[in-house]
Amino acid sequence: MAIHFTADTHFGDRHILRQRGHRSPSIEAHDEALIARWNAVVAPGDEVWHLGDFAAHAEPAHCAAVFARLNGVKRLVRGNHDSNRVLRLPWADPPVESARITLRDGSGAPCRLFLAHYAHRAWPGLWRGTRHLYGHTHGTLPDTTRSCDVGVDAWDDRPVGLSALIARQDAAALVPEELARDAPD
Repeated sequence: MAIHFTADTHFGDRHILRQRGHRSPSIEAHDEALIARWNAVVAPGDEVWHLGDFAAHAEPAHCAAVFARLNGVKRLVRGNHDSNRVLRLPWADPPVESARITLRDGSGAPCRLFLAHYAHRAWPGLWRGTRHLYGHTHGTLPDTTRSCDVGVDAWDDRPVGLSALIARQDAAALVPEELARDAPD
């Protein structure tokens, strides 16, 4: 079982086409492309943490139909567009505002994560090595050595695994502000 992360799929959201219009000629094509890319990397038994904005401005039936077509055991960290049409979907656990989880990285070492829809400048566990994953910014904020956007706009329209996230953070030049202020010159 693999664990993946994603955010900002905005299923059914015609407004997102203004931002993503060059990638999809219609909301139907947008949704179909995201479903295909999701299912290409997520197996039925995998786990997916969706960090908010699953759908927006879509009918509840459309949200349910899309949800049913997506592989994996799905968990939600609520985003600003996640109203009842999303919150009432059959998530593995009730949706949360944020989450703190510990996984094993590729070497088997524990990797602590703070998950939220919004990017934080500081977060619980930052000083103890906790990494931060978020959405909402649609790939517009630079990665830091401890945080990055997991949204589809930042990851080729598909969920991403922990090893790729760690590699991207480790390659970042920007240090989180709270850590940078005490770094030696």
